[in-house]
Amino acid sequence: MNGPHPGDADGFRAAWVEAQQRWTQTLVTARTLDEELLHVRVDGEWSFVQTLRHLLFVTDSWVGRGILGEQDPWHHLDLPPTGMTRVTALADADERAELADVLALRDERLATVDRVLGELTDAELDEERRCVGTGHPKAGLWSVRRCLSAQVSEEWRHRDYAERDLAVLVAGGS
Repeated sequence: MNGPHPGDADGFRAAWVEAQQRWTQTLVTARTLDEELLHVRVDGEWSFVQTLRHLLFVTDSWVGRGILGEQDPWHHLDLPPTGMTRVTALADADERAELADVLALRDERLATVDRVLGELTDAELDEERRCVGTGHPKAGLWSVRRCLSAQVSEEWRHRDYAERDLAVLVAGGS
């Protein structure tokens, strides 16, 4: 996992706050650009908006499905990893989604994670939650720790990718 490696509930809360502070800085940069640039793919990677759509999928999967037990938590704009077929009825990666719409959905997801982390105890981290039906993560038992580790790691890594790509866009490349 890139970024922090939390060991207890307070560690996960601190890692989450830090990840979101990093994203706040990134969003400030993104908002200085013309929105069209936020839909540009740099070196074949996802665009900035697509990256945010992927984080919707991450939260819906690891927190909504993995921790909260929702069988079908995904919004149609969620963007799964390339090639993943376990989740259906999601928009195509190239479907146009406006930044404001994606950020509104993201705010809802962040509030859910904030609530889960606000109630989290150390003992709960090792509890296993059952995923049922088809989707991501796969059906079976998943520890709360594993789900939150995936959430924090994805937030951290994709923020780094977004920063890398925004730097190219700011410099005038693609």
